[in-house]
Amino acid sequence: MLEANCLTKTYSSIAAVRGVSFTIRPGDILGYLGPNGAGKSTTVKMLAGLLEPTSGQVLYRGRNINDDLVAYKARLGYAPEEANLYTFLTGWEYLELVGTLRAIPRVRLKDKAESMLRDFAMFPHRHSPISSYSKGMRQRIMLIAALLHDPEVLILDEPFSGLDVSMALVFRQVIRLLAQNGKAIFFCSPVLEVVEKICTHLVLLRKGEVAAYDATGEIRSQGLAPALEDAFLQLTEHVDADALAANIVAAVRVPCQ
Repeated sequence: MLEANCLTKTYSSIAAVRGVSFTIRPGDILGYLGPNGAGKSTTVKMLAGLLEPTSGQVLYRGRNINDDLVAYKARLGYAPEEANLYTFLTGWEYLELVGTLRAIPRVRLKDKAESMLRDFAMFPHRHSPISSYSKGMRQRIMLIAALLHDPEVLILDEPFSGLDVSMALVFRQVIRLLAQNGKAIFFCSPVLEVVEKICTHLVLLRKGEVAAYDATGEIRSQGLAPALEDAFLQLTEHVDADALAANIVAAVRVPCQ
């Protein structure tokens, strides 16, 4: 569904990303990892259509996204690393703005937004200004906005940033269920242990180039990805992560038209 074909981006002859290639099929969750400065953010911006590659191309269903960038972005859900929201709006107003730009009918938008606000534990705060939100609350609003129109492709840049342990576990399950529904998901993070738990495939980036690219199990068998501990699950026994995630995905999957 989504393909990076030999992506290269240079700044003043210095390559931030060089020859990066991978494919994300429906149902795939591709983890994209690397240290700071490895080129992760540059790749994310090229995939999102915010930055044009110096060479190479991003393909969606076999076509260069720049052939019809508006149509591509209509099918894209993007959660950037920083939740840069309009802080003078309330959470509800921000979702209304996003829903209007996405051409979601008002009645359907109201139902979807209310359902997702409840499951993201943001409903009591929906009429408070975003300026009063904590980092985690802003992150939840941004994730709801990214999912609101039921996108085919999701680009998630450090989506757990600011989330508490309980909500991180819920959203982890949301990602899995969306993949089961045929979404193609790009998951960028500097933390290998988190990504390895979720992703079907991994790309390990080093100095702007792909150091490893394979199915998660294959990379793990090579000793490149350590096994994860399940200790955090003990901290959230009072949260039914599966049920909340199922409710959120059900709201996402409600047709927008």
